Amino acid sequence: MQLNRSTRIFLFAAMLLVVGFVINHLYRLPKFKSGDSALPFKAQLIDGSSFDLKSLQGQYVLLDFWGSWCGPCRKESPHLVSLYKDFHNKTFKNATGFEIVSIAIERKETHWRKAIQDDGLNWKYHIGQMNRFSDELPVLYGVREIPTKYLLDTNGTIIMVNPAFDAIRDFLNAKVVTD
Repeated sequence: MQLNRSTRIFLFAAMLLVVGFVINHLYRLPKFKSGDSALPFKAQLIDGSSFDLKSLQGQYVLLDFWGSWCGPCRKESPHLVSLYKDFHNKTFKNATGFEIVSIAIERKETHWRKAIQDDGLNWKYHIGQMNRFSDELPVLYGVREIPTKYLLDTNGTIIMVNPAFDAIRDFLNAKVVTD
C-alpha cells in the first residue's frame, strides 16, 4: 500500500512526538533507586550554620527537593508539616529519630524564606540552592524535576523514592515503639 505524502509526514511527526515523550520521561527519572546509598554532602543551612548529612546517621531522613515557585511542591507542604509533627519526637525501633531535610531549588532567597514561613515548615534543616537545577545538590542527586523525595534509613540507604505520604507514614508507624 502506497501512503501519500501528507500521511507519511503525519506518521513521521507522530513518531517523533512519541520518541520525544519517551526521552523526556527517561530524562526526568530519579537518579537513585531503593537500595542505593545516599550521597554524602555538606551544605549551609538557612540560619548560616554548617550541615553534614552524615550527622543524621542513625535517624530516618526525608530528603525533599522542592521550590517556592513549584505549585505541586507547595501543595505538599501540609503533608510534610504533618509528618514532621507526628514523627519528629517519636521513639523508633533501631532509630534515634526522624528528620526532614528540605533542599530548595531557587533563584530568589526572599521567595524561599517567605515560603518556609508561609507554609509553616518549622524543621531546622533548610538548604537553599540559588542556581536552581544547576546547583551542587540538584546535580549531585540528579534532580531534574521537583518535587523529588528520598526516604533514607538509619544507615543512609535510600529506602523509598518519591513515595506517597501515606507510604512514608505507614513505614514510620511500623517503626515506632508502642507502649
